[in-house]
Amino acid sequence: MTAPPVRQDAATSFPQPQLRYPLRQIGERSFDFSRQVAVMAVVNRTPDSFYDRGATFALDHAVRASLSAVEVGADWVDIGGVPFAPGPELAVDEECARVLPVVQALRAASDCVISVDTFQPEVARRGIEAGATVINDTTGLFHPELADVVADSAATLVITHSLASPRTQYPHPQYGDVVAEISEFLLRRVELAVSRGVPEERIIIDPGHDLNKNTLHTLEITRRLGELTALGHPVLVAVSNKDFIGETLDAPRGERLEGSLAAMVACVLAGARIVRMHNVPESVAAVRMTEGILGLRQPSYLKHNMGEFNVQG
Repeated sequence: MTAPPVRQDAATSFPQPQLRYPLRQIGERSFDFSRQVAVMAVVNRTPDSFYDRGATFALDHAVRASLSAVEVGADWVDIGGVPFAPGPELAVDEECARVLPVVQALRAASDCVISVDTFQPEVARRGIEAGATVINDTTGLFHPELADVVADSAATLVITHSLASPRTQYPHPQYGDVVAEISEFLLRRVELAVSRGVPEERIIIDPGHDLNKNTLHTLEITRRLGELTALGHPVLVAVSNKDFIGETLDAPRGERLEGSLAAMVACVLAGARIVRMHNVPESVAAVRMTEGILGLRQPSYLKHNMGEFNVQG
């Protein structure tokens, strides 16, 4: 696959992918992903999430974290009730009991984008009824019926590359060309979703950093992300605090912020337009600065060297 073309115009000479997306309406929010990056905050209502170890499992903690994320600039909150990691199956009613009250509380207070991280069609259906405007399926439509649920609504669907059955181990993953294989998988799944009635303009793709991949695979995905952003669908990346950062930097969990931000910015430079992050204030600042460097947004104000008596510095 050839690399995507780059743009060099009057706004910026920084090489970047040529991205042209129609305006997207997601719930009450509009996004021009040709010139805008959305920050997605992560709220896991699970006792065993890989990063926060249950810090937002209690309902009041989950609601507080969701509202706080929006207050500090998140465009989007992703709410999950089941970890991706291997483990026992969780009943649909229990998953709904974890997720729906958070969705309802956040929707009552905000018009932000709310996604439900689930692979279960019934959880997706109830989540949309509760106020979610995106279904974030990290299993790549393992249950194709989930696409039917999205098709029957106004919601957007995130399709993620992963190979294992939900909550199962996938030891020692092997790829010939990891990016080419991810591209083929995602295009097939997009075709499946469209065949079941999901409009292409309501589909987002995610290469699935670290999901059934080792660190070398994930670094290559990040390095070659432009090949995935060239597929024509907005790309979401979930790089925050993941093991590929820990292994690259020899950084334990809780000490991966700088690496997470570096990986996130690299992905944005390659064309990622939604970033799923735990550390929201830092991520928002890094994204807005990157948009400014790329000429996608104007500075909040201009003062330095703009007046006759400005102090040099």
